Amino acid sequence: MQKPIHTLVVFFFICLSWQKIDGQQTWQDAFKVLGIAWNKDGTSLNRTIQIPMVDPTPYDDGTTTPAPIALSQDIQLTASSKAYVRLYIPTNPPKNKKLPLIIYFHGGDFVLFSATTVIFHNFCNQIASQLPAVVVSVEYRLAPENRLPAAYDDALNALFWVRNQSLGIGGRDPWMEYADFTKVYYLGSSAGANIAYHVALRALDFDFRPLKFQGLLMNQGYFGGVKRTPSEIRLKDDPYVALYVNDVLWTLALPKNVNRDHEFCNPISGGTYLGRVYRLPKVYVKGDYGDPLVDRSVLLAQYLQSCRVKVYARFKQGGYHGIELSNTTEAQLLYDDIKWFVNEAGVGIQEKLPEGVSYSGHASQ
Repeated sequence: MQKPIHTLVVFFFICLSWQKIDGQQTWQDAFKVLGIAWNKDGTSLNRTIQIPMVDPTPYDDGTTTPAPIALSQDIQLTASSKAYVRLYIPTNPPKNKKLPLIIYFHGGDFVLFSATTVIFHNFCNQIASQLPAVVVSVEYRLAPENRLPAAYDDALNALFWVRNQSLGIGGRDPWMEYADFTKVYYLGSSAGANIAYHVALRALDFDFRPLKFQGLLMNQGYFGGVKRTPSEIRLKDDPYVALYVNDVLWTLALPKNVNRDHEFCNPISGGTYLGRVYRLPKVYVKGDYGDPLVDRSVLLAQYLQSCRVKVYARFKQGGYHGIELSNTTEAQLLYDDIKWFVNEAGVGIQEKLPEGVSYSGHASQ
């Protein structure tokens, strides 16, 4: 079984490499910071800086200390493709109660990491254990080898797999027997929040019955635009999301010959999705004012509110991008918010909001 890895040390090592480079920054500078380089074909990347990946934990063999808090397995979605999900359940799921189903999308700026990356694996373990819930963590193709909308396509493909599981098409994995298919939630952090938003909108065009999508959670969403926001200007040399590095990442991720006002990057700039936004379920948005990208989440939350979507938001002073991956106190606050949003938000007229969470809704909904 996989030995414990000191996740926080590894994460900080990578973040510290994102230091300011004096003078005019170039693509080469950004690539060096990211630990990536073009392969000889000129279209694919060699990713040299990687947070370790870990195997799933399909059973508790009693040899690991501490004992696992959740079990996990990798499931190939079709026999003809490499697409897969990592499925999680708590180690002792209840026998007389179905669990909410969380469909999770990991971060990595569309260019880095995997559902098997240890920080995201541990995050899903916590969600499965603490809520408790069944978690489907989606492995999606990375850019620039597979530019957007490839990640959205993979996310939608995973939704169809979940629907087929609910209908028993091709059989049903025994772990999915614990899932309540009427309580399905999208959850994503950073680029994963971007994917969660876009796939939630795309899903509105399809018949996913008997699935019922109850909510969308976006933690520090990875969005952008051509015009700089005040937070991007104020924090342009941020050690976690330096502006010049961010620009290069979007160039790698977006379709060729489009700019950062494309709807994949800037969700409030127009495009094909806007007519669907008012049909979204309740939404949770979390941001930190120490994150250069925070204004993008603020603007999106305001836009969703203007479309009469029920929005619960937590915007905190300080912090930084990815804080929940290296700060256990902030991580627990996020877990608690997710648990509240899934189990209590929108239930009853006089709902009690967690301290620091704001709500904007409409009586007509």
